[in-house]
Order: sequence, then structure tokens, then C-alpha cells
Amino acid sequence: MKNLLYIGNELELRGGSPTSIDRLTPLLKKEGFEVKTSSAKENQLLRLSEMMISIIRNKSWADVVLIDTYSTRNFWYALLTAELCIKLNMDYILLLHGGGLPERLKNNPKISASLFKKAKLNIAPSLYLFKKFQQAGFKNIEYISNSIFLKDYTFEPRKKLKPKLLWVRAFAEIYNPILAIKVLEELLKEYPEAELCMVGPEKDESYKECFNYVESNKLPVKFTGKLTKPEWTNLSKEYDIFLNTTNVDNTPVSLIEAMALGFPIISTNVGGIPYLIKDQKTGLLVLAKNKSAMVDAVSTLLKNQNLAENLSQNARNQSEKFDWEIVKNEWKEVLLG
Repeated sequence: MKNLLYIGNELELRGGSPTSIDRLTPLLKKEGFEVKTSSAKENQLLRLSEMMISIIRNKSWADVVLIDTYSTRNFWYALLTAELCIKLNMDYILLLHGGGLPERLKNNPKISASLFKKAKLNIAPSLYLFKKFQQAGFKNIEYISNSIFLKDYTFEPRKKLKPKLLWVRAFAEIYNPILAIKVLEELLKEYPEAELCMVGPEKDESYKECFNYVESNKLPVKFTGKLTKPEWTNLSKEYDIFLNTTNVDNTPVSLIEAMALGFPIISTNVGGIPYLIKDQKTGLLVLAKNKSAMVDAVSTLLKNQNLAENLSQNARNQSEKFDWEIVKNEWKEVLLG
């Protein structure tokens, strides 16, 4: 087996939602790979420093360097660590996570050429990013989907829906959590028994915005903070509709998990989501930032139980393709090739 140095932002160790490096590292280790990781430092400069030092220290040990690549601020970590790999003649593979990476390709063509074309491989977890990179002329691109352990998700078919809404994500502006609250506020006019549960850690000021709005308007919203996977999947049995309000996205694991649990899903149709969810078949898709469209979608599900039941079953069927027992073979083929 090969030695892998994995560069990414290890959030789980400091109380955040698990990122790709947090989820994938133990899975690769179980498959026999030797994996070292960097970094769990909270301070950005210290984190970058530790990443760079780990690359230098493991120059002779690592067969390949895996680098998580996002589209916002963390993009620069990927760029700088990849440049160091190039200088040290080390092979690196970029794991593409940022839903805004196609904008990077368009707006920063020189930087993109330096970063992505010199990679041994670019791995896209969504068909959306895979196709965007292909269209941009990249040949060194592979598609390997995000994965879950399907056995960890008990399928609960939703047949008789109540207006009980669940939202699971970190509280960050790009995920637009306030929209879920405003959807609930509008629904209460027709469904006074409606309620919303929001699961996830605080990432930026959007949490305070949400909390203050709920307090000011006395809305029936439950904030749980960060929960373990068993905790939130168990909690999910009390809710009937899953909302995804994001403005930018790729292939969020939370949506795959919701599909596996049997939720009728209502999501914005941004980024890679239309490649994951087919409108009217495995969920309902609406335009981003469109409160009225999302409210209408919830009402549609509540008034059309057959549609809700079909979406629930179809979503579960779709989620089975993301089981780690299937996906792990694709990782082995790429990393051992």
C-alpha cells in the first residue's frame, strides 16, 4: 500500500463539522493505506505553516500528497501547498470540494493552469465539477462521489407528513440559514403547528442573525448546536421535511444522508445539487434565495402525500449508490494506479 500525506482543514478535532480530511482519512487507513494529515491548527498562519512543514518533512516518505481544494479562502492553502509540492518534485492530487471552483477557472485562468494542470489528478466528488473541469479542457480529472456508510442510516419512509422541518449544516452565510427561518415564518400563517429544527455548529455571524431573528419574532425554532451523526440521525425521526437553503454548493454529504434517511428534500438548485437531486423525482428544487418558492414547495409536499412518499423512496434508492462499500473501490483504483 502507498503512503499518503493528506493536506486539509481538520475541523472535527476542534469541534467543527467534519470535513473531507476528517471523514476520508480513517476510511483510507482501514483499507491499508498509511496516512499522515495536516493540519488541525485553528490559527490560519499556523495552519499553513504546519501544512508546508509537513510536506517538507515527508518528502521522502509520501508517495503522493492529497490536497483538499475549496473555492473561497481555503483555496489559497491548496495553491501554496501545491506549489511547494511542485518545487519538491512531489506528486499531488487535488480533491475538489468548492462549489465555486468553476468561477476560479474562469476568473483566474493562469492560477488555475498552474494549480490544476500540474496535478497528478483532480478528483471531483460531483458530476457538476467533473463536467465543468472537462469543459475547461482538463484531462486529468476523475469523478469519485462523496460517500456514506448506508448501514448507519435507517430508512424512515415519510407517508403522512407534518410541517416539521429539519435543517442540517454549519451556520455560515453561504448556506443561507436565515432563509429556512423565514420559510417557517411564512408557513406558520397556514400551518400554525409548523416548527423547525436547525442542527449545526456556529461558523460565522449568521448564527447570531438567526438566533436574534427567532427571539425577536418568537418563532418555534430549535437550535441544537453541533450533534454527532448518531445524535442527529436519531433526532431526524421526529421531522418530516428536509430543507437545504445554500447559495453555493457541490455535493453536500448532508443531502446524501437525508436521502438515505428517507426525507422528502427541498433544496436550492445551485452548483452540483441538480446533479445529485432530480426535481420531482428525488426531491424538489427551487431557485436560491427564493423564499416564496421554497414555501410553495413545502405546501406542495404537505398537500400531496403520494408525491412525498415517491420522493422519499426514490431518494433512498439514489443514496445507495454512495455507499462506501462501492465508492472505496474507486479510491483504491486511483490511488494504487
